[in-house]
Amino acid sequence: MRGARVNNLRDIDVDIPLREMVGIAGVSGSGKSSLALGVLYAEGSRRYIEALSTYTRRRMSQAPRAAVDSVEHVPAALALRQRPGPPGVRSTFGTSSELLNVLRLMFSRLASHVCPNGHHVPPTIDVAAEVPFDCPVCGAAVHAPGAEDLAFNSRGACPTCSGTGVVRTVNDAALVPDPGKSLDEGAVAPWNMFGFNVQPTIAAEFGVRTDVPWRDLTDDERQIVLDGPQEKKHITVTSKKGVHDLDFTFRNARLTVTEELKRADNEKRLARVSRFLIEGTCPTCDGTRLSAAARRPTIGELNLAQVTAMTLDEVLVWAPSVESTLPDDMLPMAAALVSTLGEMARRLVELGLGYLALDRAGATLSTGERQRVQLARAVRNATTGVLYVLDEPSIGLHPVNVDGLIGVMNDLLADGNSVVFVDHDVQILRQADWLVEIGPGSGSQGGKVIAAGTPAALHDEPASLLAGFLDGTETVVVRDRAPAEEVFEFGAFALVTSAIHTVAPLEVDFPNRRLVAVTGVSGSGKTTLVLESLVPALRATAGARGAYMPAHVRSIELPSDVEAAKLRVYFVDATPIGVNVRSTVATYSGVMDDLRTAFADTEAAREAGLTASDFSYNTGSLACPRCEGTGQISLDVQFLPDVDIVCPDCEGSRYAPRADDFRYEGHSLPELLRMPVTDALGAVSGLARVRRRLRALDEVGLGYLTLGEATPALSGGEAQRLKLVNQLHRNQTGAVFVLDEPSVGLHPLDVRTLVGVLTRLTDRGATVIVIEHDLDVIANADYVIDMGPGGGEQGGRVVATGTPAQVAADPASVTGTFLTQLE
Repeated sequence: MRGARVNNLRDIDVDIPLREMVGIAGVSGSGKSSLALGVLYAEGSRRYIEALSTYTRRRMSQAPRAAVDSVEHVPAALALRQRPGPPGVRSTFGTSSELLNVLRLMFSRLASHVCPNGHHVPPTIDVAAEVPFDCPVCGAAVHAPGAEDLAFNSRGACPTCSGTGVVRTVNDAALVPDPGKSLDEGAVAPWNMFGFNVQPTIAAEFGVRTDVPWRDLTDDERQIVLDGPQEKKHITVTSKKGVHDLDFTFRNARLTVTEELKRADNEKRLARVSRFLIEGTCPTCDGTRLSAAARRPTIGELNLAQVTAMTLDEVLVWAPSVESTLPDDMLPMAAALVSTLGEMARRLVELGLGYLALDRAGATLSTGERQRVQLARAVRNATTGVLYVLDEPSIGLHPVNVDGLIGVMNDLLADGNSVVFVDHDVQILRQADWLVEIGPGSGSQGGKVIAAGTPAALHDEPASLLAGFLDGTETVVVRDRAPAEEVFEFGAFALVTSAIHTVAPLEVDFPNRRLVAVTGVSGSGKTTLVLESLVPALRATAGARGAYMPAHVRSIELPSDVEAAKLRVYFVDATPIGVNVRSTVATYSGVMDDLRTAFADTEAAREAGLTASDFSYNTGSLACPRCEGTGQISLDVQFLPDVDIVCPDCEGSRYAPRADDFRYEGHSLPELLRMPVTDALGAVSGLARVRRRLRALDEVGLGYLTLGEATPALSGGEAQRLKLVNQLHRNQTGAVFVLDEPSVGLHPLDVRTLVGVLTRLTDRGATVIVIEHDLDVIANADYVIDMGPGGGEQGGRVVATGTPAQVAADPASVTGTFLTQLE
């Protein structure tokens, strides 16, 4: 590549060796993803797609031409992104991994099928040979289903739930939230919300008392309100225009909701009606998604629904037993299908996904799990000459599964492909054939190639910030951890649970005012312990609105110095902040309002009659009229996909040129929004509150972000730190912060900053609990709770607790074996 200028890349030249494993590293915001995805992948995919016909191209998503002078010898490229697209409602682990395709074939070809009179017919090769055969019991012709007849996203779908496994029904409790109200006072919430205020008058025509509290109505009266007939009644209605005699059809409360659901054609309307609905398991298929016919074929004693309810590990134990249920002439076909299933599953198991059930809904898989499924599929495709660009493939991966990830990447190389990955995990970076380090800083301070070579050779590169972590000379533990005998000095949050999912009954103590790491392989029970047990139990204890004590939580005790009334629970995850480019660092941090007020108070603005609202890039008079304050526009290029480009009128500033006429301390508002936080600090010396908030951003390592940067584009780790900014200067006694993998997307140096942020919270009295795989974060914890030893049925227990040193010395802990290298 020559002259790469995407985002903050500073006209860089770099050579990437083909058919090798190449890692791209650097601190957050340095330009790694710009190089890997914005140049390599963008050019590799664009050039391949341009070789296709116009008819084909118009149906494909395409990247715009990268800002680069030249890229030579770039192969056709595929990207496995950090955040795979959200799966559909019918997506499961079995469908996304394509394992279910093989199982459907097995149940279509190898199963005992059912004749029209309900008799099970022994397995026969006639099914695969498509030869008609009859039931040996009654002689009826048997029509064996094909694979599509067993698919819940096709002909095998349950007719009640359409193959989703769930149904939404009206929640009667939500229809009348306040039983102390009468119908005249608005007791029936959907009638009020959807404009059916006349319905109480119609209900009165059925003999329902409308001036009596709901709780005092008879069962018959309530039944009429909830499920009465759609009969037309003659009523008298009084309005501002007088008294009217009208004929109205009664619409009961449940029907009001279901009819509104049919009309919910956008997210806003759906959200309004959803509050009256409850989602539950489909009663027809028991959540299996399959029709009764699709559940009839059996292999041995099991049908397709029962097999897909197994974990992948369990399916692999079951599969070899299939051959014992078949006649000799079917064994070659069975062996081929079982072998195919095993080969497809092998890499998934090596990537640590053996604990997942095949019917697990795709929407419940983590981004790391979905990315590893994609990676395993890429290997199975057996391509050659393709460039695979992987964005943070280590997300959600326990160190014990890293070898499996490296094995997958080596398989891609062995087939003649090239692999480029962006990552921070030192364990993976050490395995690269070649490393490119971008930096030295973030934003405008980055965008250069500061080192390139083999992992060992980086030690001789004086500018490298990564070399010390690769060779182990950099210090990992950067905070004073509590000695073992003082960990519980301030008491503990004591949680007792009964069994749930694959997690056994637990008794776990979380030390108060300490940094606690909950660790373990994927599927070991970390999420169930922390997010499904501890967090809701604490919120229920604190009396949080809408909180309830989970049925499986037997007890939760607070430390002696924490009162339930003063308990505060914060869950900080890595989900993007905001949903579109209108959400920026300036708006989320709260400085935008103060800046607009300050600019409106300048002499020039007052003379022009402008107020703070005029300085809003969303609705103000100074917003760019062409892009309407988004900073970008979408171009319709006919047979090609729409292309988003920087607005040519405002050049991405979001404001019309007139906005530059109004200045505060020598800078216009568009200029301030283009500044990194660190630079903006010096440009707003007269605004104490703005400076305080910007300084907080800088202190959590986000000083490189520009004020106008769109928050949905931030990495998971950046988003989590941004969410914590406003908490760092408060007294946190009685506060519990729970963070789910806060190290996502963070360079080892950024992890140090993160550890410093978490330490500031504990210093102010907070208890901080992190669910983590990153060894550097775990090594800095005061206390570690290690779940396992495996995932799914092989996990669900606490295998080790204690300081990092104590867990490292515990032979039962898989995490501990990796901590020994750091302690």
